[in-house]
Amino acid sequence: MQPELENVRPNFPTGAIPAPELALERSRVLRNTYMLLALSMVPTVIGAVVGVNTDFTFLRQFPIMGPLVMLAVMIGLLFGVTRFRNSSVGVLLLLGFTFVAGWWLGPMLQVALGLRNGAQLIGLAAGGTGLVLMVMSGIATRSKRDFSFLGKFLFVGLILLIIASIANLFFQVPALALTISTIAVFVFSLFILHDVSRVVNGGETNYVMAAMAIYLDIYNLFISLLHLLMAFTGERD
Repeated sequence: MQPELENVRPNFPTGAIPAPELALERSRVLRNTYMLLALSMVPTVIGAVVGVNTDFTFLRQFPIMGPLVMLAVMIGLLFGVTRFRNSSVGVLLLLGFTFVAGWWLGPMLQVALGLRNGAQLIGLAAGGTGLVLMVMSGIATRSKRDFSFLGKFLFVGLILLIIASIANLFFQVPALALTISTIAVFVFSLFILHDVSRVVNGGETNYVMAAMAIYLDIYNLFISLLHLLMAFTGERD
């Protein structure tokens, strides 16, 4: 039998919940989401350290298959998180996913650290990501406005980004890569607003799923910001 997490859904219809209790429930889900999100940064950092010290020469031998296989692995872990979202297994799978995601940052971080100002750029990308998270979360939390109307637009944008990214694995066009990163910064910033808003307004009541969604927003935003910073301000010897 799976160990069950603390129930994150009300035991009676939402419409029957008094407003104060409903507000407390949503506040608890948001708090748990942020706590799990913060915890997920620990295996991410550990994975990134391991990744920086990993030999990724196999990527030069398989420049297309390598990323595709890793994408398949990460998607598999995400499906596992979704499947076990109501048990502690889901939390463990999410933490495992964040470790793998951190490790997969290794090749990019190695390139960044090869620049004279690489460590500074990584710090700027992390700081910029944190700033966007704080601003978008603040807007969603304080305004309490429902930003679910962004969902369809963001979904289409995400699909186009995935298609363009896969296509660029074959064509390797630097200008296209920069365009993808620029659009990704915009899209994933809005995704943070959308996903936090869903928790605030009761659209997502499972904090494991909420943390996973926001983590993916943060992860992709960081990668996009770092790519742009390296391209435009990286100092090479």
